[in-house]
Amino acid sequence: MAHVLLVESWVGAMGRLLPRAVLEAGHGFSFLTRDPHHYLRDAPAGGGHPLLAARNLLTAETNDVPALLEHVTRLHGAIPFDGVLTSCDYYLETVALLAARLGLPGGDPDAVRTAYRKDLSRQAMDRAGVPQPAFALAEGWTEVSRAADRLGFPLVLKPVDLCAGMYVRRVTDQAELRGAFDAVAGFPVNARRQPRVPAVLLEELLTGPEVSVETVTVDGVTTVIGVTDKSLGGATGFVETGHMFPADLDGAAAEKTAVAALEAVGFDQGVAHTELRLTDDGPKVVEVNPRPAGNQITELVRRVTGIDLPMVYAQLALGETPDLSRADTGVGSAAVAFVLPPRAGTVESIRRWPDDDRIVDWSLCGPGHRAGDASSNNDYLGYVMVVDEKPGAARATAGTLAAEAEVRYAA
Repeated sequence: MAHVLLVESWVGAMGRLLPRAVLEAGHGFSFLTRDPHHYLRDAPAGGGHPLLAARNLLTAETNDVPALLEHVTRLHGAIPFDGVLTSCDYYLETVALLAARLGLPGGDPDAVRTAYRKDLSRQAMDRAGVPQPAFALAEGWTEVSRAADRLGFPLVLKPVDLCAGMYVRRVTDQAELRGAFDAVAGFPVNARRQPRVPAVLLEELLTGPEVSVETVTVDGVTTVIGVTDKSLGGATGFVETGHMFPADLDGAAAEKTAVAALEAVGFDQGVAHTELRLTDDGPKVVEVNPRPAGNQITELVRRVTGIDLPMVYAQLALGETPDLSRADTGVGSAAVAFVLPPRAGTVESIRRWPDDDRIVDWSLCGPGHRAGDASSNNDYLGYVMVVDEKPGAARATAGTLAAEAEVRYAA
């Protein structure tokens, strides 16, 4: 039995799927966090958060990387680790540095940092000639304003180091640009209290369907697992409202572009989730994520192909060679659709779905939940997941069911 060190985590889907995968593979894990209460607050109904079932629950300041490297090195001498992992983007580089320090399997830290940071990945893909939107990196209002005039409206403004679509905004003129810039400038630290990079990206607004390509890279060789389609909406138009795997389209060009993007950033080991827009000029990269997809996408992949990407992620961290062969699951398509709040307010109740053999998983928030305004992927009120034996059929069903979840607000 191997011993995995999990350093921080998302509290949503991957926060549950990754520890489950480690345990189902026959291994154990210790969990290291700066704030155990962050996970206690998100414990599922009827039990504790799966991360808190760790063999050891360790606390340390995970935002002080030099001190953390020394601390984990000492821990490694007492309770040796065979691999180190995180599902949280804000600690991907930290984990890569820890693996290198301890001599454990892992991706190149510089490549992980380049892939995670949207500005660095844009620059790397630009040098490699990978198709992507025209962009500019700017800091400070004067520089941002001038860069926008050079690129031309409409544009997308986005922070370089946040996740889940936070503060990503479509802007059509200088007034909207100023509002979007001020909003992200007023968020100087991320949700884990890490100081943010003050620069922002301005990008050409891409049109066309959005997809993601799910991949596994071993020793620099990338295997495409498949293409996921995405629906977008919410208050900003960039909130992910649903996914279906596999996408009901010819994904060959998107796959090729995603692999080129991973090569451009130097990604040499791990599971990745690369998002693209299928424009009239061909696929263009939205962003590279050097970790398994969130938002239940890995579960969609597992139900269709039998490939458990969180388990593959754990196996790679342990230096194991994962089996990427597909199983005959009898499922032609799997889809998830998210329940978004109609407005901000306190939720009184959400009408759940009647029994339906097509529904394989669902979750809804409880009474008293404070709903936001559906401006990012952090604002979901729940989800419903369905499967269908027919390719391309699950998405419409999931979307219809999500729309039936009637949200009632407290007075």
